Amino acid sequence: MRNVIYESKGKAGEYSKYACNFYVGCSCGCHYCYNKTGRFRATLGGDKPTLKKCFKDEKHALEVFEKELKQNLPELQKHGLFFSFTTDPMTQSTGAMTLAAVYLCGKNNVPVKILTKTTTYIEQFLCNIIDVNWENIAFGFTLTGRDDLEPNASPNAERIKAMKKLHDAGFKTWASIEPVITFASSFKMVRDSRHFCDLFKIGLESGKKYDKNVLQRFIDDVIEYTEYFGCKLYFKDGLLKQAGINRENLPPNCVKRDYKFKDK
Repeated sequence: MRNVIYESKGKAGEYSKYACNFYVGCSCGCHYCYNKTGRFRATLGGDKPTLKKCFKDEKHALEVFEKELKQNLPELQKHGLFFSFTTDPMTQSTGAMTLAAVYLCGKNNVPVKILTKTTTYIEQFLCNIIDVNWENIAFGFTLTGRDDLEPNASPNAERIKAMKKLHDAGFKTWASIEPVITFASSFKMVRDSRHFCDLFKIGLESGKKYDKNVLQRFIDDVIEYTEYFGCKLYFKDGLLKQAGINRENLPPNCVKRDYKFKDK
């Protein structure tokens, strides 16, 4: 695995052991985007998705993907594959490639997690993904509650509607409540999606320091609220560190990073 499928490192590893990136750059324009401010901003921080330079074209990229998928099938079947850390994988520019790759994953019994801020692809997906194990596909939406900081993404309310539609269709669904911009807006996203979100992953804004007492109250409130509705929670390591909380002391509805949706 090298060109398109790779092992996630650092904080990304809290989302998935393995990931797939066909493109770099993103058109959502999020003000808080780490790819625009981090150490790789020169290569990852573009304002539109661009196919990685190691590929001749999208046909070649998909051929490489299929080869790497089959070469590492047992490991990927065990741990699954995440789309994507370097772009939004479901925009008008990237969605077709992602759907083609997801279809190959489904045919080869590889679990897939998708994370997006886009909703326009859903009808196309529901019409075109057939003859695959839907149980192996988990759709995730980034939910911050701050449309003003995500100017070119679908509104948060539309993402929640899309999550419900996918959940009603039988898919596993999850939300990335990251970054927490304000505690109020993040809690609202949890509250508004609680009935059709199987897992919430919650993390802080990179490099930002939060009031420890307020953060602890937020964690307690989210745990108490979601426990009542049977939702699963994953608090990222950095969030727990700032709050001074040991993962081992969290209640049963708080899962570890290797949680699989089939464990639900």
